[in-house]
Amino acid sequence: MWRDSFRLQIFCLLMAVLAIVVLVHNFFQLEHLDDDTVSGSNWITENNVQRSLSQTTKTTRKPYCGYKQQILSKREAAEQESLLAAIQWPKPPDGKIAFVQSTDPAHSDFVIVKPNAFFKVGDQLEVLVRMKDFQGKPKQYGGDYLQARIHSPLLKAGATGRIVDCHNGLYKVFFTLLWPGEVQVSVSLVHPSEAIQVLLRLREERPDRVYFKSSFKSGRYSETTECNVCLPGDLPLCNFTDLYTGEPWFCYKPRKLSCASRISHAKGGYQKGLLTQEENLFFQSDVNIKRPILSSGPDSVIVKPKVFTDSGSMDRAEEPTVSPSGYYYEDQWKSRTHWIHHFNKSDDITKCLQGKVIHLFGDSTIRQWFEYLTAFVPDLVEFNLGSPKNVGPFMSVDLKHNILLKFRCHGPPIRFSTVFSSELRYIANELNGIVGGRNTVIAITIWSHFSTFPVEVYIRRLRNIRRSIIQLLDRSPRTLIIIRTANVQELGPEVSLFNSDWYSFQLDSVMRKMFSGIAVHFVDAWEMSLAHYLPHNLHPEEVIVKNQIDAFLSYVCPLQT
Repeated sequence: MWRDSFRLQIFCLLMAVLAIVVLVHNFFQLEHLDDDTVSGSNWITENNVQRSLSQTTKTTRKPYCGYKQQILSKREAAEQESLLAAIQWPKPPDGKIAFVQSTDPAHSDFVIVKPNAFFKVGDQLEVLVRMKDFQGKPKQYGGDYLQARIHSPLLKAGATGRIVDCHNGLYKVFFTLLWPGEVQVSVSLVHPSEAIQVLLRLREERPDRVYFKSSFKSGRYSETTECNVCLPGDLPLCNFTDLYTGEPWFCYKPRKLSCASRISHAKGGYQKGLLTQEENLFFQSDVNIKRPILSSGPDSVIVKPKVFTDSGSMDRAEEPTVSPSGYYYEDQWKSRTHWIHHFNKSDDITKCLQGKVIHLFGDSTIRQWFEYLTAFVPDLVEFNLGSPKNVGPFMSVDLKHNILLKFRCHGPPIRFSTVFSSELRYIANELNGIVGGRNTVIAITIWSHFSTFPVEVYIRRLRNIRRSIIQLLDRSPRTLIIIRTANVQELGPEVSLFNSDWYSFQLDSVMRKMFSGIAVHFVDAWEMSLAHYLPHNLHPEEVIVKNQIDAFLSYVCPLQT
């Protein structure tokens, strides 16, 4: 009997030891799960299956960056690879390029091919651009970033051109002639190819060159720490990765306060000293940033009117890649993808929006839409939500006509002054909370605040938004969704390192490809800002915003043709 009692004691002892082992093992896993949250606790795949990001494989990039530590389906991985390949930029020859061998817009020129030919509306105009260095020698490779447009100042007309890099120092620019009269050609060098390589390096190696901060507070005690998509080092982190989208966001943990005590998010600042002395020479305002390239011959052609036909002057197809998507004539935007009605009276806008809820999601460039509509429509009155100026959220109401207009900024990264933590919302999550229907209008823009990050960060954000759009349209097919594209802006040496048009152009190209073939509409703010005669501005002037609003409202209330 004592043997049975002894065996029972041994059995109980073994079970106790096993229980302790299991407990220690679980504690170890939990401990390491907290460590793994540096790269995001969960990632929701295409089929909404949650998988631990600790399963991801190591990459050549810095391991603390969550943008490479994703679990992608085969389809998502193939799409991402295709998108990155599509925006791959030509590189100069191997080896360091001296400044005097870099592209000089003052020595470069362009010529109109067959300037004396007979041109009529609808014809193509070809221009050849010849790049030279500061010694006047022809460039032997491509990769320069150019912008080009045709315009007629007296008519307040303008349109963009399609640029083809021949990879040998020559560029072809193709314009569609869309109005009669004298049409001038303008070509500008935004960045030489040597500067583009610097921008590429910064995008891959210095995603921290814009940094953010969050305030943590408990009672009277507060702390502020740095935040970003990527945070280097071994300091303890607060993991604010979104549980639904898997969007990563981290802050260094306060010394005394808990992560739950975060109260606000804000832009921290811009890193200095990013370039070498030689690299600085590639970014000079009066030398090689957005400098005109002059013609070595005639810089204009005469365009004759096109004979009218019953079939109309042009076909209109809703595609984000039609080039050009439209043109200005008498300061009014004429789209080639849909008919535009010009809403010159506030009553016309009220009639169009009556009974509708309009959601505007994105950055300050779509906040301009909220500001324009609220200012222009008398019955649309802003309701004071107590939100910080220029940050939001904002809401305007027209009770008489049952109109609700709302603006909310997108989730981090966002370079606003101060955003309350409770108001940091991701567009994808907001879309998931919208019922939708024929009286629901949604406009989205998201681009400028992603320019300092590797493109994978942007692709993931768009993938999440696209998934939510598809789900919304599936449950409410009559919901109207409009995408506002990026736009060009004024550039100087410092701004170029953070918000260059080249960065925006790359992101905009990705966005157009990712939303192509989906039941969304586009307001081409890129061409509307580039084709206009006014100086480039991150926040375009009112006449350009007004044309964007006209394009937007023409989707809401399409003309009966």
